[in-house]
Amino acid sequence: MDRIALVTGAASGIGQSIAEMLSLVDGATVCIADKDQAAAECAVKSIVEKGGRAFAVVVDLSDADATKAMLADVDQRVGAPDIVVNNAGIAATIPILEYPLQHWLLTLAINVTAPFIITQHVLSKMRARGWGRIVNIASISGVRAGTGRLGYGTSKAALIALTRQFAIESATWGVTVNAIAPGPVDTPLLRGLAGTKEAYEGRLPMQRFGTVNEIAHAVSFLASDGASYITGETLAVDGGFLASGLIHPS
Repeated sequence: MDRIALVTGAASGIGQSIAEMLSLVDGATVCIADKDQAAAECAVKSIVEKGGRAFAVVVDLSDADATKAMLADVDQRVGAPDIVVNNAGIAATIPILEYPLQHWLLTLAINVTAPFIITQHVLSKMRARGWGRIVNIASISGVRAGTGRLGYGTSKAALIALTRQFAIESATWGVTVNAIAPGPVDTPLLRGLAGTKEAYEGRLPMQRFGTVNEIAHAVSFLASDGASYITGETLAVDGGFLASGLIHPS
């Protein structure tokens, strides 16, 4: 069966890799939702040129009304999504006593409220069909606290809790709701966070950062029929970071 997948923040990085895999490997028609129109259209072009099906929608996920309008547009254009990947997120490294309220509210709006709005919207149609897959891209920062991660870490912990809440109430509908908690992945977002590379050096059992493709593979599995008995879970894809205690690279 042809599936329709909605992936937010899919114009670059992890989201783009997820969109490519869902389209080119899993055969879904993918909606790339992003605030950067040029980058979204470029990502769509890349998928289409490789034989996949994709289209772009431009949306500011910090705006609840704009998010709802985007969902209505997708429904009208291709129908209700069967697969949703809430990938879009923002982060900053700011000490707790300096963290501005404005950025706190923006972080929660994009990282938590937008997934809430999107998931609530698609669940009713998934319930009617008796099938659906929702995968939230959280973070190891939502499990283990880190310096400078006040807004980001709190929002990702909330996203993990949101995942569980939606999962238990939709568990009898043929719908699964799960989360991925990536460790450090080589993306523009991570490279832009001051001190991140140094913070993880020597603390990763695999002694390397992850790749966007490794995250995409995990999402592809959770979005498949093979993951039909998994819901409410958060899968760490982190090179062993959360499992580790003291690490001695030697």
